[in-house]
Amino acid sequence: MPPAGLRFTELGGGISNKVILAEGPAFRAVLKQSLGQLRTESGWFSDRARILREAAAMRWTAQKCRGIPRILFEEPATFTIALEAAPAGSEMWKTQLFRGIFDLELARAVGVTLGSVIANSWHNAEAERIFGDQAVFDQLRIDPYYRVTASREPEAAGYIHDLIHRSATRRVSLVHGDWSPKNLLVHASDLCVIDWEVVHFGDPAFDVGFLINHLVLKSIAMPEHRSALAGLAEAFLEGLSATLPHGADWIPAAGFQHLPALLLARVAGKSPAEYLDCGMKTRAAALARDLMRIPAATTQELFQR
Repeated sequence: MPPAGLRFTELGGGISNKVILAEGPAFRAVLKQSLGQLRTESGWFSDRARILREAAAMRWTAQKCRGIPRILFEEPATFTIALEAAPAGSEMWKTQLFRGIFDLELARAVGVTLGSVIANSWHNAEAERIFGDQAVFDQLRIDPYYRVTASREPEAAGYIHDLIHRSATRRVSLVHGDWSPKNLLVHASDLCVIDWEVVHFGDPAFDVGFLINHLVLKSIAMPEHRSALAGLAEAFLEGLSATLPHGADWIPAAGFQHLPALLLARVAGKSPAEYLDCGMKTRAAALARDLMRIPAATTQELFQR
């Protein structure tokens, strides 16, 4: 039972959830309720029961990895969960990036944390049994990001459809599905990973491409910081590679296969990046098409291009 005298503050729940912070003396929790129809201009729907799967994934992963909030309760009838809130003063890594804070050790820790999630679920039969269904991942990522983009960008359709097929064959570990700077909360040197609603057992290279894509997008929005953001991408990959299990050394390169499709999706898909102006979107789309033709050989080359 939560204590009396709590203050409730509605937080930005993105486009897919309603999120409320409950605060009191020595108590902080987040209430999260999934939406069936997402807050977008075009119709976008998803199974509300995804939030119960999110809670299950956080419980499962928290037994093996650090930085996963504790689930406090679930209410299936209203598709609501409560989880332990990050410490007061925590902020999104995205916020730090836009403030010009480029911490290489933090980027390396982001890679280590993702590598730990992959390593601890690598070819794990229980994880595959519980989280093997990819319906929500299809509803919230493959369809709105990849298929919609392919329908709007015919020249990229062949690349994207081939990528969907190849990725579907790589079912080896848990995939967060939204490994983004907005879902990595930072407090001092500690990380907290939130928003597990797209979690599934599948291709972990998707998470790698997703994170690198966000850093590339920010380098387009803040070209004066391109070199620093490239350094963060390299540090992220170093931390990831140092933590991956035996036989998983293909994952970073496979992440780069996802990158151009994700980059183009944030311009032409259902969820465009809100901080890019028209000129930035044009540059992002041109880079995505170029990378589909000629992949970048190194992180430095990627950011230079």
